[in-house]
Parts: sequence; structure tokens; C-alpha cells
Amino acid sequence: MSNKQMKLGAALLATGEQMASWLYPGTPADGAINLEHYKQMVQKSEAGKLDFAFIADGLFINEVTMPQYLNRFEPVTAISVLSAHSSHIGLVGTVSATYSEPFTVARQFASLDLLSGGRAGWNLVTSALDGAALNYSRNQHPSHADRYELADEHLSVVKGLWDSWEDDAFSRDKESGVFFDPEKMHRLDHKGKHFSVQGPVNIGRSPQGYPVIFQAGSSEAGKELAAKGADAVFTGIGGVTTVAESKRFYDDVKARLAKYGRTPDELLILPGIAPVVGATEEEAQAKYERIAGLISIETALRYMGRWFNHHDFTQYPLDEPFPELGDTGSENYKSVTDRIKRIAKEGNLTLRQVAIGNATPRGPLVGTPVQIADELERFFRAEAVDGFILLGHVLPEGINDFVDHVVPILQARGLFRTEYEHTTLRGHLGLEVPVNRYEKHRQSAAEVSQTTGRK
Repeated sequence: MSNKQMKLGAALLATGEQMASWLYPGTPADGAINLEHYKQMVQKSEAGKLDFAFIADGLFINEVTMPQYLNRFEPVTAISVLSAHSSHIGLVGTVSATYSEPFTVARQFASLDLLSGGRAGWNLVTSALDGAALNYSRNQHPSHADRYELADEHLSVVKGLWDSWEDDAFSRDKESGVFFDPEKMHRLDHKGKHFSVQGPVNIGRSPQGYPVIFQAGSSEAGKELAAKGADAVFTGIGGVTTVAESKRFYDDVKARLAKYGRTPDELLILPGIAPVVGATEEEAQAKYERIAGLISIETALRYMGRWFNHHDFTQYPLDEPFPELGDTGSENYKSVTDRIKRIAKEGNLTLRQVAIGNATPRGPLVGTPVQIADELERFFRAEAVDGFILLGHVLPEGINDFVDHVVPILQARGLFRTEYEHTTLRGHLGLEVPVNRYEKHRQSAAEVSQTTGRK
């Protein structure tokens, strides 16, 4: 662990990850459709030598949806533009496997990977809210189990399409008139339960082979999908809690890799964090209280309801124990809703306490830069995380404070880079470049032939 460095990314939550954070002074109210705001965030993140910037997404809104999601750029479009305003930082966008075609996703991210010089990442999600089905000409949202079954096949198809062309397939030799080597173009010819895709995809491989695969989901099905095919897991949306809890999750997911022929270093565990930085502990606490004070109980109830497929929490008494909800939420944001229910039960909390705590989680990361760096180092050295994704209650202040005041401490301790050493996202994250499957097969066949010849 002594030579290992943590990975750091920033979620570009343009008006903050809170129902009322757009009201905070300094936060552009139109941040989610403000290109200059996004440019400032990604360039600040790059100045801090962060590994990547991340844009989340959702496919269903209604009258009580968080302002951040009501009027916003589509992620792939946004990170494509941001690739022209950055040079090293990775760029990760969310696209739902449930409501997209593998061929389209393969083209989108392969294109972005080439445009950015190998800096693209795909955050694979399965879409939690039932209302998404109504925006995609479907009568019913798939069950949790069905969504993850579909996502597994979807990811397999996308990776197969990314291997359509071997690295040196395009010769583009004007003298001979040969543009490509037909033997290095490959059709996938996939016929599965959910998808039938011939291929090849009409774009070649990038310097990093495949875009980096992020998987956002901490349920059993999510952990299994991550272990099988992802490069990084975005977890802990409520922020890190205890080292022991994070360590259990970390060890659980890492232990699943062996059955897929993978090593623990091939999958990174990156929980979300929401630090509030102040010059003193009192200043940080005052800043947190100002942020928390922006939200009303009505807004907090609506925010919590989103995790439970927009369940109406206003029907319950505020100051009585958190209601018994049975399986509500289990088909949506399962890991989040299970955690909310567990915390409410273990703490014997009222609905009001749970709603306010969920909307404005205090967490352990409210303090001075040194205190926050100490806490991050504690989790990292315990091998409970591989790094963190900065969420921040309010942006751009959250990114600015973290880059200006916390990152230099981590750098001074040897826990984070001082300069970029690579040009691709895989390089930043210490992940191997996947070898094209057809090239690998050819190499294996050649090795067998040589061995046989020697005999």
C-alpha cells in the first residue's frame, strides 16, 4: 500500500446534489445547461490532476424532481464538448443499458474515446425509476433482476463490437490502394436473449482499447455485474460512513473477481464523498449548516421519495417512527433504499430525522483540509477503498475547495499524483489496455503452433 496512490474523480453536479443547493450563493441557477460552468468545473478538476470528471444522468422527471435533473445536458453530448476544453482528464458519462441499443452505445463511446485521445469512460446503469419506460414506448419497466440480466448481455455485446477492428486494421496505403486489411475486420454475429447484433461497428479502436467501464450499483446483482465486466464501481451515494462498512463492501466485491479470471487490481472501488471544507472546523460546520438550512422538510421528503420511485412520504406523520415500507424501493434504487430503511430501524429514527439526514448527510467529511485528508487517508490505508468520487453539496465551490486545499495535502503525503504521467484514462487509473480478442486468439494459436513445431 505504501507506493499505491488513490484515484480521485469529480462528479460534475452543476447545481449541487441537493434539492435546494441551486439557491446557495455562488451556484449558477442555470448551471446544468451552462457550458462555461461545466468548462470551469472540468478545467479545475484537471488543474488538480484528478483522474476523471463524471456526468450522471436520469431518464424520467416529474414535478418533484431535483432541479439538477429538470433541465440539463445529455451526458455524452456534454463530455464530447468538454473533451475539446481539456487535455488529460478522463471524461465519464452515464448511459442506461436498459434503454439503449448496444450498437449505438459502442459507437458513441468509441467515437468519444478517439476524439479525446483515449479518455472516455461509460458509466453503465440500469435505470431505476419506473417512469423511464413511458419515455421509451414501453408499457412496463423491467424488474431489477431482468434489468441486470439485460445489462450483462448489453455490456458483452458492446465489448464485442469494440473488438470489431484490430489495432492495425487500417493501413490507408495510397500507393497500393489498400485502405484496410479485411482479415482484421470482424463481425460479432451475436444472437442472445435480448439482443441480436451482427457488427462490425464502424469505428476503430482507441489508444486505450476499450473506454473504461464504470458500474453504478451496489445490490447483489450490481456487484456481480461489476465483478464480471466493469473496471470501476461508483458506490456509496450517501457518502462514506465507516471504515468497517466500506471494507466489507470492498472485500466482498474484490472476492468475486476470481471466478471470472480477474485479479483484485482489475476493479477499482470508488465511493462518493461530499466534503465540506473550511479554514477551521467551525467555519466548515457553519458552511454545512448554511447548506442544510436551504432545504425544507417538504423538499427533503420529495428528495427521499425519488429513491423509492417517487413514493409519497407526505402521507405519514413526520415525528413518528419511519414507516414500514415492505419491499417499496427494492425494484428501483435497491442498495440505497435498503440502507435508508436499515439506518432508520437501527437508530429508531422518525420520518423527519431520516428525510433531513438523507437530504443533507452530515457525514465525517466536514472540517479543515487536514481533517478531511486524514479521513480519506484512513479509509485508503485500511484498503477499504481505491479512491473517491467527489460529489460535493454545492458546486463549483466543492471542487474548488477540494482541489485548492485538500489535494495539495494528499500530494504532499504521496497519496496522489502531482503531475499526469499518462494521456489515457486507463493509464491514470492503472488499468491494462484490453487486447483485441481476435488478436489474442491469433497470438495463442501461433504460440501453440510454435510449441507443436518444437516437439
